[in-house]
Amino acid sequence: MEAGSSIRVDSWIWAVRLVKTRSLATAACRAGHVRVNGEKVKAAQSVRIGDEVRVRTSDAERIVVVRRILAKRVSAVVAAESLTDNTPPPPAREDVPFVPIRDRGAGRPTKRERRDIEKLRGH
Repeated sequence: MEAGSSIRVDSWIWAVRLVKTRSLATAACRAGHVRVNGEKVKAAQSVRIGDEVRVRTSDAERIVVVRRILAKRVSAVVAAESLTDNTPPPPAREDVPFVPIRDRGAGRPTKRERRDIEKLRGH
């Protein structure tokens, strides 16, 4: 496509593999999880080369800059060339506190388990 052209944001984030399906891309826009240049956008909003796109997924937020306009879904190699990834690296494992997860329906923690939880929280 030409350098001055634009494309729908939901179609672009699907084409560069930031989301799995086009319908998930549209749903993410509808839910307010997609921002273009800091503004929440609808699925039909246009993106141009140089725009910053932020997509929040279940685990993290991806921050990318549009380098090439794509209308069709492409391979991962071509998709990586079509954007500049400005996403900060995840925190080191040592910095993330360990939170024990109890099985659903396991009932209340025992006194010993409560002491262990309090020890982890630093109380």
